[in-house]
Amino acid sequence: MTSRRGLLIILSSPSGAGKSTLSRRLLDWDNSLSFSVSATTRAPRPGEENGIHYHFLNEETFKQHVTNSEMLEHAFVFGNFYGSPMGPVKEAIDEGRDVVFDIDWQGAQQIVNSALGAHTLTIFLLPPSIAELRRRLISRGQDSDDVISKRMQKSWDEISHWGSYDYVLVNDDLDKTFERLKNIVTATRLRRLQQPNLTDHVRSLQTEFTEIE
Repeated sequence: MTSRRGLLIILSSPSGAGKSTLSRRLLDWDNSLSFSVSATTRAPRPGEENGIHYHFLNEETFKQHVTNSEMLEHAFVFGNFYGSPMGPVKEAIDEGRDVVFDIDWQGAQQIVNSALGAHTLTIFLLPPSIAELRRRLISRGQDSDDVISKRMQKSWDEISHWGSYDYVLVNDDLDKTFERLKNIVTATRLRRLQQPNLTDHVRSLQTEFTEIE
């Protein structure tokens, strides 16, 4: 048995609030962490590789995985299906390795309500202001004006679910937010449920105490 059970570390936020950047920083901070590679039905973008950036599936195959309960969570976003394959995640946490998820509130709730829900750590990132959120979306230069407008329209719906998360961080300073994020992960790793060997240790203490008496 491993000395620690892995965590499912879920980061959510409206687009532009920093979840992808902070996810990458977490992976750089601790190389034992792994990133949950999502499956999607959208076409690969230039430079994206199957199995590294996403598992690229056609719609029929994706839906079959959902029917077979092989997706930990899934959602239909901006015209495409996205989901997290169950197998690699379960294997990782059974081996004591944490898995990072960069997903929306719908996916987060599905994972929390799944068979692995007891081992989740959910964190929501808020922007310092809506104006700053829009500025970040524009400055990263990845989306058309139409897509940015759609992301902004969706942002309030996403923000409205902040109350269902374990922790909420206002990302007004990336470095300070990352320090708080590391502290949260470090503390949660010590949660009683994540330490499967504690019961045996307490029993050994009890036996030792009885022998002393």
